Amino acid sequence: MLTRRQFAQGTAAAALTLTAAPALAVIGNDINLPPAPLPGVSIAPEFYPAVFRVKREFEPGSIIVISSQHFLYYIVRKGVAIRYGVAVGKAELVFRGACSVGKKVEWPSWKPTPEMIARNPRAYKKYEDGMEGGPRNPLGARAIYLYQNGRDTAIRIHGTTEPNSIGHSVSNGCIRMVNDHVIDLYNRVAIGAPVTVY
Repeated sequence: MLTRRQFAQGTAAAALTLTAAPALAVIGNDINLPPAPLPGVSIAPEFYPAVFRVKREFEPGSIIVISSQHFLYYIVRKGVAIRYGVAVGKAELVFRGACSVGKKVEWPSWKPTPEMIARNPRAYKKYEDGMEGGPRNPLGARAIYLYQNGRDTAIRIHGTTEPNSIGHSVSNGCIRMVNDHVIDLYNRVAIGAPVTVY
């Protein structure tokens, strides 16, 4: 697990590395992206998936999240990444750390954590026994479960029933994506892939 100091240093380094190369979207036509814009989704154009050049040191197949910028990068191959817009945790709930993809689930079920219920019983108490997966489930169409040292962190990269929240810090710690975008990422990322959240 990264220390607070390593993250403070790493955040700036990662941001510079990811933007220092020419940040010219769509550098090739060999990577198929989800369609944009999507009906009913009114997010800024920069939060739709696009292909970017990145430093070649990033491991293909890995995910890097820059929470302060609301971007998730999936490293397709050396020097090339798909950038997606995300929503992240509220200021006090932002997850940070080095982890890995421990599990992937289509149309996942959802259960609020005890902490979520304690923070906002009015919103979450009624779901304490859980909710089946489906279009009304807050985890949306797909969930990518993040693990540290073989243990579930309770943090997910997942779809959402609130796609217009993308680009904001509003969640209980998880990383939200537009459903079409998380389906695209889900189909690309492998179990065991490294994930770093700054």
